[in-house]
Amino acid sequence: METLDQITSTLALSMGAAWGSGVNLYATLLVLGYLAITGGVVLPPELQVLANPIVIGAAGLMYCVEFFADKVPGIDTGWDAIHTFVRVPAGALLAAGAVGEIGPAAELAAAIVGGGLAAATHAAKAGSRVLINTSPEPFSNWGASIGEDIAVIVGVWASLQHPQLFLVFLVLFVILLIWLLPKVWSGVKKVFRFLGSLFGGKKERVKQMDYLE
Repeated sequence: METLDQITSTLALSMGAAWGSGVNLYATLLVLGYLAITGGVVLPPELQVLANPIVIGAAGLMYCVEFFADKVPGIDTGWDAIHTFVRVPAGALLAAGAVGEIGPAAELAAAIVGGGLAAATHAAKAGSRVLINTSPEPFSNWGASIGEDIAVIVGVWASLQHPQLFLVFLVLFVILLIWLLPKVWSGVKKVFRFLGSLFGGKKERVKQMDYLE
């Protein structure tokens, strides 16, 4: 029979891994792998593979690629679009792996909730980047990217070292997401409507010129 502290720690690890994956999967894998390989934390059996040097090396390589791709306006949006198919399933798998010892039902429930959390977090990140990219200067983009990396590193570490505190902040974050996502989605639609009208206008002007010729 697990104690309340054990349940809290398992839940924090499961949701912390899913949340971090939605923002920066590779930073999440690096934090978990580094803490495991240095003895800072004992991961559940299904997640112990993250301490493998090969996995850490692959995560480190992809983190370096994302570090630069995530700071170039336009490229970051394309990167986020591609990673919709990576971050969300990875978040579900990590969440499920964190509770795998409890049983299949808990593993499936964690995968469902973790996948949903990763999807919502990813949507907030990707959508906010589209809005930030409307700014002509690159500094806001860099600041957002660096801030996200720091948040993931600190957040995943807190989920392992201070699980109760992390879960409190996670609840507050989910409440913020419920309020924020409709606003982000509304802003993203306005951006794409503007781009659509812009390119649509160009096509009309080209047609007019062709007609005059």
